[in-house]
Amino acid sequence: MTQTAKNPINSRIENGKVLVLDRVFKAPRDLVFEAFTTAEHLSKWWGPRGWDMPHCTVDLRPGGKWHYCMKCVDPNQGQFYGMESWGLGVYQEIEAPARLVYTDHFSDAQATINENMPATLSTLTFEEVEGGTKVTTRAEYDTEEALKTVMDMGMLQGITETWDRLAEHLAAAQD
Repeated sequence: MTQTAKNPINSRIENGKVLVLDRVFKAPRDLVFEAFTTAEHLSKWWGPRGWDMPHCTVDLRPGGKWHYCMKCVDPNQGQFYGMESWGLGVYQEIEAPARLVYTDHFSDAQATINENMPATLSTLTFEEVEGGTKVTTRAEYDTEEALKTVMDMGMLQGITETWDRLAEHLAAAQD
């Protein structure tokens, strides 16, 4: 389990192929849910530090899609500078503002799924707690090797930085 004062994120692996993450955000549940489900919000915080989101579309309905591109804009990130990373989320269940289920795929600019990269079945819950909203993500992979692939790509660091950016965005949105 990982938790620090700077990055208060808890993580654990279940059954070798499910990564569970949770964190409390100092914001009302409706706002946190909206931050995860609208292009207006997602484009301001999704992705690790030094990455922007030049493309983001959201069709929030079962069967609808979230298509996005993260681009490294930080020259200090060396070989990643200028790199684009495209993704395609396909929504299965939406229970606003409590639960969201979607499959996240690596894709290209035309939303063609990259079958050579692991897909993630993401189940997010949004729970009202004292001081804000607890977000829990269950990221499930078909195999232990698939989870290892994304972990080796730096997924845990990336999601920690992404959720730090979310916390900052939520604070600014409430000012």
